[in-house]
Amino acid sequence: MAVQMASAGHLILHRLTRIVSSTPGYYRHKDIFRNLNSSRLDVQRFSTGCLNSNQDARHNSDPSLLNTKQSLLCKRRSLSALERVSSLLPQDALSPEVMQLREQIQPPEADAYMQKEQSHADALSTLSTQAQITDLDARDELPLKECDSNLQGPTLPQDTTLAYGELLIAEYRKKRDVEFRKMFQLQTGGRLQSSWGIVLHDYVAGQPAGHFQRTSRQVPLYIRRASLDDYVLNMKRGPAICYPKDASTMLMMMDVTEGDCVLESGTGSGAMSLFLSRAVGCRGSVLSIDVREDHLKKAMLNYQRWRASWRARRGEEWPDNIQYHNADLCTASSLLACKGFNAVALDLINPHLVLPMVIPHLHPGAVCAVYLANITQVIDLLEGIRYSALPLLCERIVEVPIRDWLVSPALLKNGQYCMRKASLVNEDQREADTPDKAEQENPAFGSVPYIARPHPEQFSHTAFLVKLRKFVG
Repeated sequence: MAVQMASAGHLILHRLTRIVSSTPGYYRHKDIFRNLNSSRLDVQRFSTGCLNSNQDARHNSDPSLLNTKQSLLCKRRSLSALERVSSLLPQDALSPEVMQLREQIQPPEADAYMQKEQSHADALSTLSTQAQITDLDARDELPLKECDSNLQGPTLPQDTTLAYGELLIAEYRKKRDVEFRKMFQLQTGGRLQSSWGIVLHDYVAGQPAGHFQRTSRQVPLYIRRASLDDYVLNMKRGPAICYPKDASTMLMMMDVTEGDCVLESGTGSGAMSLFLSRAVGCRGSVLSIDVREDHLKKAMLNYQRWRASWRARRGEEWPDNIQYHNADLCTASSLLACKGFNAVALDLINPHLVLPMVIPHLHPGAVCAVYLANITQVIDLLEGIRYSALPLLCERIVEVPIRDWLVSPALLKNGQYCMRKASLVNEDQREADTPDKAEQENPAFGSVPYIARPHPEQFSHTAFLVKLRKFVG
């Protein structure tokens, strides 16, 4: 019977090979057939059953199981035709002679290995089910909830941890350069995705601000609260924004304090409105006007999002002191009726056209700050003031440049600190003054030279700021 089964097995394999090789796509995909055939032979070389390819790929990632498998492959030779055919038949269809032959050929280590493989596969399946992993590998989906307690420091008065609803900034720096920066809102069940791994929002909530959180790929991200400058630079925008460096200069020009009433024309994405809202406080008010309805809706959404984040962060309301209006300031005399303003901020293409309507409502001695992108607009503004004989003095026309610098300790190619070298008299003194390993890791104060140079990426031109002051008589 064994001889008949062996001959039948050879006949079946010969027919299968002839049928596959005669198909038109065999020579076009012969590499795939060859790899598939070799992989099946490798799987059947250490077991009489057929294993799932996905399970085999998972087992290969375990070094201990891989060593056991390699040792069995070295001891075990390729199966005979009888074993290959008998492995395809059910157990009760085999004769006692075949079962006895199989037990004699298969080593006892293979049974133990198969049991270990099955238990390992069951453990991986249970872990995958508990973690609810769908589209990522298990090692990329389980980030560590890590925050070193030794680095947290003592809890300060009125110190709060990160709460759901706050706007946060995640940063990753490599060699003093920012490789990744993203603003996100902390939400229940959310996740922060990046090329450096995933951070679950639930792991960030309850942690102190300004901590390092490791991603699923063990990359440390610096998590901190978003300031108003961060929010303005990263919020959703339609038109160009008034950058924080220009907004702060305009606030100093206008000398805006708490309780003032300020007029803004040219709302845009709402950047300047947020800075004005913080400056006037709860007792002040801001009247923001724009001719574009879509711009106004974008600014209102950004304003409400910032207020919601502030409420989650401080537990108190941000002042609701901005009134948005969709109108043209040249024809909006009804909006300005019976109102006086301590300051005016204009971000328009042709601001000289609205000045005759605005100046009568500006307090004497108050300032109107104008945000202009081109120097030709500045010339048109001054010519319009001269032609209309407006009671305005042009005090300043400025551009606000910012020059970033790189200042860092000098490092060698191996990553160690450079050391200041004093003039040495002889070789014996040079050998005696050679720093040891501890001194190289933590050099003494003043022993490391520093490198200072301008940053290669500088902030480009944004706008010209014109300071106009109203006079009487």
